[in-house]
Amino acid sequence: MWDDAFPSFLIGLREGLEAGLIVSILVATLVRAGARSRLPQVWTGVLAAIALALSFGAVLTFTAASLSATAQEAFGGALSVIAVAFVTAMVFWMRRSAPSLSGEIKDRVTGALGMGAGVLVATSFLAVGREGLETALFLWTTAQAAGESVGPLTGAAIGLVLSAALCWGLYRRVLRINLTKFFTATGAVLIVIAAGVLGYGLRDLQEGGVLAGKTSYAVDLSGSVDAGAWYSTLVQGVLNLTPTMTWLQVLGYGGYLAVVMTLFVRGARAAAPKRVPAGVPPRAGTGIADSAKATDAGEVTLPAAQPAQASRRRPAWLVPVTVVTVPALIAGAAIVFGRPKPAAAETVAVSEKDCGKGFSAPKPGRQTFQMHNTGDKTSEVYLVDPATNAVYGEVEGLAPGTTRALVATVAGGSYAWRCVPSSGPAVTSKAVRVSGEGATQAVVPVSEQDLSGPLQQYRSYVDKGLATLAGQTRTLAADIKGKHLGKARADWLTAHLTYSSLGAAYGTFEDFDQKINGRADGLPGGVHDKDFAGFHRVEYGLWHGESAASLTAPAQQLATEVAGLRKAFPHQDFDPSDLPLRAHEILENTLQFELTGDTDEGSGTNLATSDANLAGTRELLTVLRPLLTTRAPHLLPTVDADAARLQTLLDAARHGGTWTPVTRLGATVRAQVDGATGQLLEDLSPVPDLLEIRKSA
Repeated sequence: MWDDAFPSFLIGLREGLEAGLIVSILVATLVRAGARSRLPQVWTGVLAAIALALSFGAVLTFTAASLSATAQEAFGGALSVIAVAFVTAMVFWMRRSAPSLSGEIKDRVTGALGMGAGVLVATSFLAVGREGLETALFLWTTAQAAGESVGPLTGAAIGLVLSAALCWGLYRRVLRINLTKFFTATGAVLIVIAAGVLGYGLRDLQEGGVLAGKTSYAVDLSGSVDAGAWYSTLVQGVLNLTPTMTWLQVLGYGGYLAVVMTLFVRGARAAAPKRVPAGVPPRAGTGIADSAKATDAGEVTLPAAQPAQASRRRPAWLVPVTVVTVPALIAGAAIVFGRPKPAAAETVAVSEKDCGKGFSAPKPGRQTFQMHNTGDKTSEVYLVDPATNAVYGEVEGLAPGTTRALVATVAGGSYAWRCVPSSGPAVTSKAVRVSGEGATQAVVPVSEQDLSGPLQQYRSYVDKGLATLAGQTRTLAADIKGKHLGKARADWLTAHLTYSSLGAAYGTFEDFDQKINGRADGLPGGVHDKDFAGFHRVEYGLWHGESAASLTAPAQQLATEVAGLRKAFPHQDFDPSDLPLRAHEILENTLQFELTGDTDEGSGTNLATSDANLAGTRELLTVLRPLLTTRAPHLLPTVDADAARLQTLLDAARHGGTWTPVTRLGATVRAQVDGATGQLLEDLSPVPDLLEIRKSA
């Protein structure tokens, strides 16, 4: 979490110290002037500034959440660029103003004392409000970049608390800080962080369609850099540098860093004041007046609090309550009225005879349709492009007499409803034309004919694998019968990995899978149960010191079951829809059983099995690639990069013919393997929907 917290910690520390110094100088000046009765006016202004900053953050958060995904990207990118501009201006202003800050604030307070209470409230409000708004904006953009808010909020809170402690120490004269050096050092670090925020913002603007070039990559290290490693996470969290960056990101990052850092460093050198000799009073214009003392240039010690003249305190709850309530009410109104009003849901009738009754041309944008089944049969309902049969939205299993919502994004194009009852032909409504620009993503349906070619290729792959497996299990049985248990352990692993690479056919193997690769879980006697058989039964015996005599029968039974499967497989039904499902499910089993060590019966080869599962998944994606490429061209490059990353991690656990047991992996490496598998699973999750077989008219 620290990698996400550090940028916000730094901005919280800087902005908090900047605002805290101003408040401290205001308070010290009033106390020294004997005007303690005016302190509530300062705190009222500070409270109003805090309320304004919190309200601004709420408006950013909740209005952005109501936008579409594309609009959120554009909104976030624009605010990131604005935040960079504010932070850059703040860095240069503070570097320039640190030496004279005390004198400037004292002059403002002295002038305000002769005027009404509202002027002093406004002075503190304006002094603190700018820092509060900058903090809220920068914190929001860093949270967007991090993808979570806990780290950035934690970092900002720590920075603000630390800045408050420093300001208290300055006020009580227990600390002395060289502000010029402090703001120069932190300014340089913030410029580097701001360059990353700018790069992130430019990428968001590309994703939101505001800027072009989102697929023009200047850097793509996703296949060679472990994005889950601690160093990658740290670099991405602090600097917003990612393994994949577009040309615009790189140019924006490098250009901003080169120009701004050069100007900042030159300005810091030019403005570096000389040390004031001891005993020589500061010159006019240094900003160090009698309300604050100076030692080194830029070093400020606030005056000690002086006893104030007695004054009668008057209750003033109305003003503080008002300055908090008004920004909150304005923010609430902005959130409520800033959200796009949902269009009234259109009710569309569905039946096996009349599909789409009540459907009229919708307006472009995100729409909700209430699908009401007026027929006698359960139906599936699709919103389609009648020219291409591409599907924009669907509702499955809509029972008679029931109503369910279908949400879809509508753009310019042609739309129709297709109702597919549980029995009988599909019915398609009359098409309507929606005018407007833009496009919305649709899924081109897949038929059984489309999957017949990939299915045939995969069946051929499995058939060859079973032929190989039959020979390997016969060799294993012969090893054990001949009492060559050392050789049997190596041959067991070879055979088991062959079987584990046929993952997409598990659902087709019927009862053979339990007999060949069943686990002891759920059996009354566990590993000693008489029904425990197959690879894991032989594994347990080979790695727990059982004799060759006791393992001969289980090994021979395994070879017999494999031979039976090989003979039966050509005649077994293989549902074409299983292919897209298995693209995701093979690695689900890997994550659930192999990477937890649940199936380890002593060999410690769970990672080898995971490697075989990955090989099986890749083989499956090979046969599905033509269908996926036309439907989701950007999916496979991402999946390939994820698979390569996982492969690299698994290869590191292989040492010749042995594998590191999953339980002996270091915590960091194990987390990387789990994370890489989980990321690959997430990226594979759209495959079943993309290649779902849908009935057409």
